[in-house]
Amino acid sequence: MTREEFARLTESGLLLLDGGMGSSLRKAGMPVGVCTELWAQEHPEIVIELQSAYVDAGSRIVYAPSFMANREGLSMYGLADRLEEINRGAVALTRKAVGDRAYVAGDVTTTGKVLEPKGPMRYNTLFGIYQEQIRCLADAGADLIAIETMLTLDETTVALEAARSVCDLPVLCTMTIMSDGELYYGGSVYEAVETLQELGADAVGVNCSVGPDQLESVVSGMKAIAKVPLVVKPNAGMPEIDAQGTAHYSMQPEAFANAMRKLAWRGANLIGGCCGTTPEYIRLLKERVLD
Repeated sequence: MTREEFARLTESGLLLLDGGMGSSLRKAGMPVGVCTELWAQEHPEIVIELQSAYVDAGSRIVYAPSFMANREGLSMYGLADRLEEINRGAVALTRKAVGDRAYVAGDVTTTGKVLEPKGPMRYNTLFGIYQEQIRCLADAGADLIAIETMLTLDETTVALEAARSVCDLPVLCTMTIMSDGELYYGGSVYEAVETLQELGADAVGVNCSVGPDQLESVVSGMKAIAKVPLVVKPNAGMPEIDAQGTAHYSMQPEAFANAMRKLAWRGANLIGGCCGTTPEYIRLLKERVLD
């Protein structure tokens, strides 16, 4: 997909994204502490069933299971030497699941390392880490790149610049925020919107963290300054963690869809769900917002 094609697509109306991947895989039996990206490829039938269900529910863009498949993330599991294999496999798996019924987003997230001077990560190193993963995703045939669940604006700008240096695909950038729009490590999502759109992001917004019922003022504030489409992909509420380390989300599909309808009224252009959401959430979202 070209950036011009993406712009035309978003101008034509609301677009539905998919729902949660990691939380759904946990429900399907993925153990705690494993590499999600590798486990997904070792259990392709589960991923294909899930992603096919998202498309059946109405998703037009589906995220490949490449979330933490950057060199830093894979190194935690001794898998850095399989980076290209895992990223290419993630795109191929999602393409198999959705066929030509939906677009495939190469999924990218934080390395978990703080950029200098506040932390140990050097700019050139971080830039190279993102270049490496995004090049793999683009070469594998991803239709667009989704840089998501980002905690700091600094790292997000590096990821965006890296994407622009290796491909000309549309790039979505979404931050994880608190209910007041503040980022977890300083700054606000409003500053992020202004900066990222000026640097060439094709869509900006928020994902993960809070539920949609806490985002009305945030979406209104972003819409007031946004020159590009807004992405809103929240959790099914804040998680509660049980003794086994499993996250539970209390917001049910109907309440989620009703709250998301208000965010669409406030100006969200690309909408979906993150942790705790399933194909049923997307089906109701389509029914309440698009139909």
